[in-house]
Amino acid sequence: MHIIYEFLIELGWSATLAWWIDFALLSLILLTVAWLLRLFSRFILVGIFHRISGSTKTTIDDTLIENKFPKNLSRFVPYFFLSALVGFWANGNANIEDWLSALIDVYAVFVAILTIRSLLRTLKQELQNRPQFKDKPIKSYIQVVMIFLWGIGLLLTFSILSGKDLVYFFTGLGALSAVILLVFKDTILGFVASIQIAANDLVRIGDWITMESYGADGTVIEINLSTIKVQNFDNTITTVPTYKLLSSSIKNWRGMSESEGRRIKRPLYIRASSVRFMSDVELREITQLERFKTFVEEKKADVSAYNKAIKTNTSIPLNGRNLTNIGLFRSYIETYLEQHPSINKSLTVMCRQLAPTPNGIPLEVYAFTSDKEWKNHETISADIFDHILASASFFHLKLFEFEQQGIS
Repeated sequence: MHIIYEFLIELGWSATLAWWIDFALLSLILLTVAWLLRLFSRFILVGIFHRISGSTKTTIDDTLIENKFPKNLSRFVPYFFLSALVGFWANGNANIEDWLSALIDVYAVFVAILTIRSLLRTLKQELQNRPQFKDKPIKSYIQVVMIFLWGIGLLLTFSILSGKDLVYFFTGLGALSAVILLVFKDTILGFVASIQIAANDLVRIGDWITMESYGADGTVIEINLSTIKVQNFDNTITTVPTYKLLSSSIKNWRGMSESEGRRIKRPLYIRASSVRFMSDVELREITQLERFKTFVEEKKADVSAYNKAIKTNTSIPLNGRNLTNIGLFRSYIETYLEQHPSINKSLTVMCRQLAPTPNGIPLEVYAFTSDKEWKNHETISADIFDHILASASFFHLKLFEFEQQGIS
């Protein structure tokens, strides 16, 4: 097979130069054949996988093809071919044979890593397509495995090229542990954070979270080893370090999404000077409200019975019990909310009076809409407050507002 070498020797070339020229040509031939074998094996393996994919209902084979598993598997064919011919390739030179064997083994290590990576990516996609794993940080765990895999691959490469045992390099890692911890600090913190996030179910993919310190307010679209990607409602992407979810304040709206309603918690401010007792004429006017008529009549009867029982002088409103416009208005708001079709009656429904402020007396609406979709929720809330704001004047109440001439 070494015709070139013999031919060059006959021409009077030196044996060393003839050997290297012969080795270079032989290397070119063998590498070309190995490359052709790889193309042929890839064609065969990809064809087999496509046939299997077309005859099965599972998606695993399709995902394997998508992640180039057959192509990476075909890379082993050149390894076996060159390993079998390494002695012939070295042409009797023991040192060259050792180096060729080492390089071929290093090639095998990286091919094995690429093949395992294809399997891990396939596993990740298959798990993420299943409902029970769709919101789990699978990518973080795959990244951790890949980091360890590449680390072991590099150690094996150094071991093969140096001819030293793998234990020697693991011993050296102990001395470099401080440097490794410094370089991979964020990765280690992210890995620990990912485990805690998954174990405590703090954040899932698809959750709506708010982190004011990072300007994040939107949906979690990705959780990986080092970062969490949040798509804000203006379609911008905010990237937050994974470990910051454990050390920073975060608001997760998942509880609201999984509950039976979305909360309305909003006050309106009543001008204190407009609060007063209601006259009989004004009460008769209010009884014309169909949804509120029964409540007012029952309240009037209750107040009248109480005042008669204690025989008080009702000509002065401060004597005994009397109905106030703000009290009736607060009760009216609760009645209105309880009869509203978009309010969830199984959750808290109330209108409460808070402590007076310089801006007036707050009446806070506290209820939950049955529709949790953001736009619909805001529309329902706006409709409710449109009605409440317009109703205040019917109870002879004035809302607080700043005027051009001063403060009202």
